[in-house]
Amino acid sequence: MTNLSDLKLELYAALSALAIMLLFGTIVYKFLEDWTWIQSFYFSVVTMTTVGYGDFVPSTEISRLFTSFFILTGAAVAFTSLGIVGMRYLELREKRIVHHRQKREEKKNNL
Repeated sequence: MTNLSDLKLELYAALSALAIMLLFGTIVYKFLEDWTWIQSFYFSVVTMTTVGYGDFVPSTEISRLFTSFFILTGAAVAFTSLGIVGMRYLELREKRIVHHRQKREEKKNNL
C-alpha cells in the first residue's frame, strides 16, 4: 500500500508529464505551422488523444515528421497519465467505501 506522499508524487508526476507534452506540442506547432496558440493547443490535444478530427493538418514535411513522433509519444504519455489518475481515484474511492463499511459494522456490533 502506498502512503499519501507517494500518491501525491505519482499524481504530480503524471499530470506534469501530460502538461509538459501539451506545452511542448503547442509551442512546436505554433512555430512550425504558424497557427494561433489556441489552434496549436487544440491540435496537440486532438493529436495526443488520437481523436484526429482533421480540421487542422500539418502542411510541411517537418511538421508531418514531428507529428508522427508526437502521436507515438504523446498518446503514450496521455493515456498513461490519465490511467494513473483514474486508477488512483478508484483506489481512494474503494478505500473510503471499505472504511465506511467497517465503521457501519463496528456500530452494528456495538449495539
